[in-house]
Amino acid sequence: MLIDRYHEAVDNLLKTVRETQRDAIIKAGTLVADAVEHGHKIYLGHIVHGIEMDLIYRGGGPIFYKEYKPGETELKEGDVLFVSSVSGRTKSVVDLAWDCMQKGIKVIALTSMTYATQVDPVHESGKKLYEFVDLVLDNCAPAAEAMLEVDGIEAYFAAASGIASDYIMWSLTSVCVEKMLRDGFTPGILKSANFPGGNDYNKTVIEPHYDEFGW
Repeated sequence: MLIDRYHEAVDNLLKTVRETQRDAIIKAGTLVADAVEHGHKIYLGHIVHGIEMDLIYRGGGPIFYKEYKPGETELKEGDVLFVSSVSGRTKSVVDLAWDCMQKGIKVIALTSMTYATQVDPVHESGKKLYEFVDLVLDNCAPAAEAMLEVDGIEAYFAAASGIASDYIMWSLTSVCVEKMLRDGFTPGILKSANFPGGNDYNKTVIEPHYDEFGW
């Protein structure tokens, strides 16, 4: 059945992420922890098709992740910005990352190296995302995104980058949380606002602590 093929493809995708991206994930989590500990902000740009919202103000997640809002967010030197382009050539993403790098903002990019190395750049620098950012996290998606060939359908089926990117983001967050605890910083971890007492805890404990300390 197609469902079984899909489950196998996802299992293989996440296995590939674990086997090939562990070092990069640890570096990313460490970079984020260091930035938070030194008073900098962590912003998540648009990751794939909205994966960033699985980490921003979520029960079980750290409060220090903030949504990057073009025209509203003020990025400062030393801040960290996550950006994403599966192909590595999306012009608006490459433009943003390029500008941020010139201003001393740390940029971590989620992309598919298989995809990005098979397409031409569109940025005036002649570079794609992975060629100039501080750190690259490969979501291991195939070129053109989808994983499965299905008889009777011309296009391949089942996008890979979303589930892999979410897995990567939570993995690096675990590295970050562990490092902060080891360094003597207890990150504010939110409770579910819809569980009894959760919203009150977030509003009276976690948010005031973040406002004062940044973590």
